[in-house]
Amino acid sequence: MAEEHKEESFVSHLVELRSRLMKAVGSILVIAIVLMIYPGSGKIYAFVAAPLMASLPKGGTMIATDVIGVFFVPLKVTLLVGFLIALPYVLYQMWAFIAPGLYQHEKKLAMPLIVSSTLLFFAGMAFAYFIVFPSLFPILFGYAPAGVTVSTDIEKYWSFALTMFMAFGITFETPVVLAVLTRAGIVTVQQLKEFRGYFIVAAFVIAAVVTPPDVLSQLFLAIPLVILYEVGIWISALIKPREKKVEA
Repeated sequence: MAEEHKEESFVSHLVELRSRLMKAVGSILVIAIVLMIYPGSGKIYAFVAAPLMASLPKGGTMIATDVIGVFFVPLKVTLLVGFLIALPYVLYQMWAFIAPGLYQHEKKLAMPLIVSSTLLFFAGMAFAYFIVFPSLFPILFGYAPAGVTVSTDIEKYWSFALTMFMAFGITFETPVVLAVLTRAGIVTVQQLKEFRGYFIVAAFVIAAVVTPPDVLSQLFLAIPLVILYEVGIWISALIKPREKKVEA
């Protein structure tokens, strides 16, 4: 009987998980379809490419070297925007699935973490779009030799932009990661302070790997990463580590 009950419970969890995933994916697709109708995938891609277009030298333009690229690249951008708009609902579905298995104090901690991590990820993407791109592109294009027309492929630009969005979005999650590690008792504030020097070196190494090979873009990623590490230490100092005990 016990084994049958466990099997039924496992199947019911799978059914609920499938339902939650379908609702999450469905919300993304619905929003993406609406965005394709209005304002349209082309205008959404134009908005994403605006920092590049504004920085192109005279005569520069964007090109599509792939026949189907003019269709699929704006479609990919629209799907990402649909995912970002639907993200609160997607996170709610995740929360609704895991919440029944959490203790009351864990529920109180989980929701602020979800909200703060989401906002910080958006802040990282906004920082890349509004600060990094307008500052970085004119410098990069300034290295173009005389007589060379800068023409960027839309697929390569989207790949670059997506990499930068993810890099800065994940970078801005640093305070949340440190807060979770401190709360779980994995690290202490004193250990974080002692690791500060190693983290600064690691930040510049990460920036050198992720960003284009120029000093400015590396600084744009490394400096916020170091600042956010300090913010994480400050937040961690306000958090009481979880006591290591067996809960009933």
